Amino acid sequence: MSKRTLLPLLALLLALPVRADEGLWTFDNLPLDRMKAKYGFAPDAALLKRLQAATVRFSGGTGSFVSRDGLVLTNHHVGRGAIQQVSTAEKDYIRNGFVAATRAQEIPVSGMELMVLTATRNVTTEVLAAGKGLAEAEAAKARRNALSGLQKAEEERTGLTVQPLTLYRGGQYWLYGYRKFTDVRLVAAPEMKVASFGGDWDNFTYPRFDMDFSLFRIYVDGKPYRPEAWLPQATTPLANGNLVMVSGHPGTTFRQETAAQMAIARDAIWPGRIAAYLRRRAALAAFAATGPEAKRLATTARYGVENAIKRAEGMLMGLRKPGNLEKVAREEQALKARLGGDPVLASWDRIAEAAQRQKTLLPEAPLRENLGCALLGRTVTLLRLGTETRLPSEKRLPEYTEGALKATRDRYGNSAPVHLDLEQAQLAAGLREAQELLGAGHPAVQALLAGRTPEAAAQAAFQATGMADPVKRASYLAGGPALDQDSLVAFARVFEPLARAAQLRYQEQVQNVLDEHGGRIAEARFRLLGTSVYPDGTGTLRLTYGPVAGYPANGTLIQPFTTFYGLFDRAAGWGPEAEDGAWSLPKRWHERRSSLDLATPYDFAYACDTVGGNSGSPVVNVRGELVGLNFDSNIEAQAGYYIYDGTSKRSIAVDARAIRQVLTKIMDARHLVDELDGR
Repeated sequence: MSKRTLLPLLALLLALPVRADEGLWTFDNLPLDRMKAKYGFAPDAALLKRLQAATVRFSGGTGSFVSRDGLVLTNHHVGRGAIQQVSTAEKDYIRNGFVAATRAQEIPVSGMELMVLTATRNVTTEVLAAGKGLAEAEAAKARRNALSGLQKAEEERTGLTVQPLTLYRGGQYWLYGYRKFTDVRLVAAPEMKVASFGGDWDNFTYPRFDMDFSLFRIYVDGKPYRPEAWLPQATTPLANGNLVMVSGHPGTTFRQETAAQMAIARDAIWPGRIAAYLRRRAALAAFAATGPEAKRLATTARYGVENAIKRAEGMLMGLRKPGNLEKVAREEQALKARLGGDPVLASWDRIAEAAQRQKTLLPEAPLRENLGCALLGRTVTLLRLGTETRLPSEKRLPEYTEGALKATRDRYGNSAPVHLDLEQAQLAAGLREAQELLGAGHPAVQALLAGRTPEAAAQAAFQATGMADPVKRASYLAGGPALDQDSLVAFARVFEPLARAAQLRYQEQVQNVLDEHGGRIAEARFRLLGTSVYPDGTGTLRLTYGPVAGYPANGTLIQPFTTFYGLFDRAAGWGPEAEDGAWSLPKRWHERRSSLDLATPYDFAYACDTVGGNSGSPVVNVRGELVGLNFDSNIEAQAGYYIYDGTSKRSIAVDARAIRQVLTKIMDARHLVDELDGR
């Protein structure tokens, strides 16, 4: 882009309120003409290929290769579980941070898996053909089985880890092939006090002062991995109005749901989930209060539930905002009018009926979600691996079909450490939640508690279990006396048929209907609009774009950049004791303040369409150079899971210049900055 083009564009952006550019675009269907018309720029095929190859998928988030030796940059909060996993009471890297001075000091993270997308295949024709002419329940099952069979064949053909993917609510079906990496090592992370500065008070707000990054390295055959592509550091300073792009894995969004579905989400689903999150928060707080080690172990889980509460409240705020659902209803009516007398119009009524049944089945959510206990979920998997695999693939639960079976076994065998005390507390909380939602007299509650309190039932389930030990867990697949004597296995044998019944009710009464009729609506929308619209987020690779920009709020304009000056000012303004030290800085930050260039940009706001799952996404300029690291969005943006409003929606990133300065001046990691620079 020439200076002659950039200067008028910058002047326009600075003079007018900026709307965030809408769209979670797949790499195969980018609105390049639209980008070119608006910004005078569109990425070419070579840049897109490099950006895709450099983007790394984390569990629930994103990262990127930033050196030729497999160094991966992501958020601290994305890597926090791994950082906590390798910490101990004596070496608490969450509290104190960590830097590997040499590669020999990099810490392996057992069970951690990272993936890079290397191949995609559109299988829409094959999948839709499988369900053609069948009744809706049979059609949904036929499509699932066809997709599972295609997944298995693709894995056998390529050797990749293949994910089946539904886009446009059933309008398209794809297979995404990933290279999986299992030797991942922690390289560096700052203290949580600065990574999550301001704690939950500042979460989903702006201006912001979070140094939310961490560094890992991928190894293959004991040597640092040499990626196909990595992102170089920016060579020119990022400024207000500059166009940026974000490559990442945005999680599930609901923008293509019907107005009836959104009304149920507003009135029942999200109020219910918030209540469940609040119960979980109380249970985790009670566990953390039992001692210093319990408090340390609960850190990541507590952060996660606090984050979930605030995000859900933001979604609910958007659904309740006057005019939002009315806007969806108007757009829906306009689409129906264009469809005339098409039989697909009946699908809106069927979805509305299914949404009402979904509301009725909400109290059974704890049964469908393994009572919120991950280790119970693995134990249920153990039992089902022994029963489901004896059935023909087409009669199995979705996770146990031939295509999905390898991934299910991998999850069961994951070697990440398990903390039994925390798992027991989670199970007790789940049992109490089931008791409150279903009632003490419900047959499932009576079967699980057997006259005991939830706490006593959970204690009995964990009194003699080997499920936390990866070796014993693997041995259980062969059966035998040890399996029969395991207390958690015994509990799971009571729980599994109750969970299965709840899952099947939901599948048959809700999900099959939503899949079938959502697919019919998607197909009709496709006939009218094609791929000129983007699909809802699915946790898979997407590209978004927009300018660095502040926004109007609180009667003023919010600045696009914050600085180190602002960080120290906010810390001083609150003092070290306020809200349990939410705005306190670690001692070394005060000691080394004089070495910092305090005017350096710290975080920045930009007008891109991101949601959860984009955490850790690289923010790049038009040359594909790294300028920042996405870590959050403002509270106004949370409504965007359902209804997009670009007026005040802003994403928030750590500025790459601040990361470099912290590594050099605070963390004594000049060697990592040299690596980022290719030296």
